[in-house]
Amino acid sequence: MLGLLLLQVLASCLWLGHSEVVNSFDSCPQFFYAGAFPNDAINPQKPARICQHYSNSYRYATLYDRDRRIPVYSAYKYQPGPGDRPHLWWFVEPQLINPSYSEDMATETYIQKTYNVTLEQIGQSQAITRDYQNLQGLDRGQLCPMDHQSGDNSKMATFTFTNIVPLDSTLNQGQWKDYENKTMARKTQGCKTTYVITGAVPGNTYVSNNRVNRPSHIWSAACCVGDEEPTKAWGAIAENSKNEVEELSLGELEKKLAKLYNEKTVNLFDDACPRE
Repeated sequence: MLGLLLLQVLASCLWLGHSEVVNSFDSCPQFFYAGAFPNDAINPQKPARICQHYSNSYRYATLYDRDRRIPVYSAYKYQPGPGDRPHLWWFVEPQLINPSYSEDMATETYIQKTYNVTLEQIGQSQAITRDYQNLQGLDRGQLCPMDHQSGDNSKMATFTFTNIVPLDSTLNQGQWKDYENKTMARKTQGCKTTYVITGAVPGNTYVSNNRVNRPSHIWSAACCVGDEEPTKAWGAIAENSKNEVEELSLGELEKKLAKLYNEKTVNLFDDACPRE
């Protein structure tokens, strides 16, 4: 009987992570250099700020677009390391359904049973499993990639629908993957801490019966910190229809994003991160 009880407790823990929908990223500022957040230029009309927390630790932060059902960006520290790829399930965010629900990210099945809600209710303000089923030529593209995290729990925490966008399969498995795995490893040499913000520019088309936006571009920015101060920074951007990645300075990326966001001034990092 005791053994069965322990198995039930373990199973319930695996169903749940911990994720907070917050008013400000002040609850998890450690993922932004100097605690400075991107300015409001890229914010959607109905943003949700999520401090992604799993197994007793914050893992990264996400700004989510409730209307388009995609993340605007995820911010994290680049710290690749060992750990197994999860072969379990994808999480959704209960507090995007109802603010009074648990802070714990959970599976759709768990939420349905716990709160007696339907899949339609879960999917009103976020993507769900069926939105990403049977997509042609598109992958579940993580903004905070599993490969940029270390340890089973940090990797598991990236498998939530609040962290993915419909990403061109050729790009995701081609030049963008090379940027994530090879270019980042090269550019971060000599950095004690690298802060990363990876985002998606909303596009004009949707998938899954017009439920989930297909971004026009995916981009990433990084600020490398040495002993005390930032020593370099860089960016990358790709159209979500071509297997090409453009590498550029942080300042150039911010200017390119400004054009994509109707000429608004875009500021991704604290001013101490070099723009040239």
